[in-house]
Amino acid sequence: MEYTITGENLQMVTCTLAEGEHLYAEAGAMVNMSGNMTLSTAAKGGVFKGLKRMVTGESFFMTDFTPQGEKGFVSFAGNVPGKIFTAQIGEGEFLAQKDAFLCAEEGVDLDIAFTKKLRSGVFGGEGFILQRYSGRGTAFLHCCGDLVTMTLAPGEKVRVETGLVVGFDASVDYSIELAGGVKTVLFAGEGLFLTTLTGPGTIVLQSMDIAKLAASLIPYLPRQTSGGNR
Repeated sequence: MEYTITGENLQMVTCTLAEGEHLYAEAGAMVNMSGNMTLSTAAKGGVFKGLKRMVTGESFFMTDFTPQGEKGFVSFAGNVPGKIFTAQIGEGEFLAQKDAFLCAEEGVDLDIAFTKKLRSGVFGGEGFILQRYSGRGTAFLHCCGDLVTMTLAPGEKVRVETGLVVGFDASVDYSIELAGGVKTVLFAGEGLFLTTLTGPGTIVLQSMDIAKLAASLIPYLPRQTSGGNR
């Protein structure tokens, strides 16, 4: 498979597949494709994995793409302004927030993973469940805003606002800690908890939280009043 990522803040990935190569994606992520590209829908991995995907907010069914006769292309894009992160899945597993998945090669297995600590699940901004990527191949994750990729040394820590963690190697420890004292919580505007990531391993962060993006747009949306729309 060959791929090209187009754009700066509203990115799209175009994947070129040889005959016999397969790519799967969440329903609705496809933007365009060549005329010889065929697609089929199935519960990838069986009914049980389909049900588990639904827990993370993904579709029960995945769409499989493969060209016929010669090379073909298919393009995908996310549903919010942001970047596309290319995750090369190989020796180790990669964990990601539950709404980041865009598409992946056939050799990549998409499953769910539970946060290790109850407090992380309750206050981490991602719920109890993350997505786990294993197998071998390339997966594409869509992120909100800009991307920051860091490689942490053993024991090195980074504290991040909840909701801004895109993903991390399975070797990275994920936990939630208090942001500070009472005054920090009440007046600093940083919230009560921060996500703490401890190396070794690679972490991927995003600059924008989709929940905050949605909240910032609410004052500008039309509102229904007794006299009609305003």
